[in-house]
Amino acid sequence: MPCDSRIIGQSLGPLDYDVDPFWTMAYAAGIGDSNPRYLDSMGSGELIAHPVFPACLATRARWRMEPMFLAAGLTPEESLRSVHATQEMILERLIRPPEKLSVTATVTGMERRRAGTLVTTHFDIRDSANEPVSTINWGRLWRGVDMTGPERPASSNLPACPTGAATHRASYQIPIAVTAAIVYTACARADNQVSFHTDTTAAKRSGLHAPLLMGVAGLAMSVSRIVDGELGGDPESIARISCRFRAMVFMPNQLTLNVTARDGDRIYFELLTSAGDHAIRDGVLELRR
Repeated sequence: MPCDSRIIGQSLGPLDYDVDPFWTMAYAAGIGDSNPRYLDSMGSGELIAHPVFPACLATRARWRMEPMFLAAGLTPEESLRSVHATQEMILERLIRPPEKLSVTATVTGMERRRAGTLVTTHFDIRDSANEPVSTINWGRLWRGVDMTGPERPASSNLPACPTGAATHRASYQIPIAVTAAIVYTACARADNQVSFHTDTTAAKRSGLHAPLLMGVAGLAMSVSRIVDGELGGDPESIARISCRFRAMVFMPNQLTLNVTARDGDRIYFELLTSAGDHAIRDGVLELRR
């Protein structure tokens, strides 16, 4: 069934979440990041969350939006076929647990693509004083789904990576175990614990031959390596993260992160699967000035 583009502009929230230290520490452990800033709450006394952790709150809010999309014409089976396409995260500051945070989610765009319909949602994450913590623009593709009504592409500021470099600034190997998606989903406290990311039956219902790793999990693992290799282990200098997701990451896998260039306050990267396909392309990490 096609989905009606009149859903653009509809919002849900604010939705309230308690971010406790164990959640943020489990998230870091789930992506294999042992940076003490995320784990050692007794060291400096300033435990912080991983820069990609706000995606956990967006994920939980996104699943609570499903009734909104079903009311606009999407069927439950079609809902299962959505995949992550683009991600932009603007970090006003990193989360310092324990914190009470709220999320407001707004549908900002819908447009037809050859493979289906691209839907963009804006997530506004704020603290208990109503001050902005982070904003996320999350694009997902409903595979094989048409839309009715006028297209309204969301404004996109995703920069492309420079091309033509003969060598990479740095490369890292990221092994992905067959259990990686289950571990990530549990540590991120995603609501959809039985999905095509974790369950073979659900994956086949979605048209996939096997479960696959969440795109945002690969993004978080990539950011971890860049923080350690390029930023001296200090994640607080990150102001913005953006990328496009392309190839699906089935498990097990051996990913290769290439830091392709560094130009002023921007670090460019890509993530390749063991088959050499781009799991992430146009990855950009922007630093505070």
